[in-house]
Amino acid sequence: MTDPRLTSERIRVLIAEDQTLIREGLATLLAQQNDDFEIVGAAADGEQAIEFARRYRPDVVLMDLQMPRADGVTATQRILREFPGTGIVVLTTFETNDLIFEAVSAGAKAYLLKDSRIDEIAATIRTVANGQSALSPGVAAKILEEFKRLRPRHAPASPPLRGDLTARENEILKLIVEGKSNGEIGAQLHLAEGTIKNYVSTILEKCGAKNRTELAIKTIG
Repeated sequence: MTDPRLTSERIRVLIAEDQTLIREGLATLLAQQNDDFEIVGAAADGEQAIEFARRYRPDVVLMDLQMPRADGVTATQRILREFPGTGIVVLTTFETNDLIFEAVSAGAKAYLLKDSRIDEIAATIRTVANGQSALSPGVAAKILEEFKRLRPRHAPASPPLRGDLTARENEILKLIVEGKSNGEIGAQLHLAEGTIKNYVSTILEKCGAKNRTELAIKTIG
């Protein structure tokens, strides 16, 4: 594996996956993606992922959830406790609300299924390496469903109106909380998707949120 002391402009990726075929396949395919990835390690379980994170200091960890010794959520928590700047991309076969919620609550910046295309996985790694989250509207909706299920019973069913937002911005905020994409919001409000994107950026800035999911959770929390 690559010496972590060597500097490189490429994105340093650690793969944590207990199935050998998938682990080796991902390493091979990602290494072929525009030469911008450097595979610094390939861990076969959660404990090894933590050990390799300490040794190789990756920019991004591609993390399986179900692994021996330490699962992906535990490994994510422990890696981020020591290296908070590391981006965690969950790659799993599971799409249940509770697992998605646990992974994102632990600090994962993205959540992909193992049947995702390699170009989609590569694009997500690049996004997370740039310090951004990459949660699809569908995944965000599942997180919000689980958050709503866990919140206190007396919490309001709909987000309260915010005085620092315009009527239109509050309307769009409500639809974001419902997990709708920019395209769906635009179709419902008869506005261009680009216009909705600009509204969302303004709402994020006004509410001090980094992404749509954080915005929604802060709003309904």
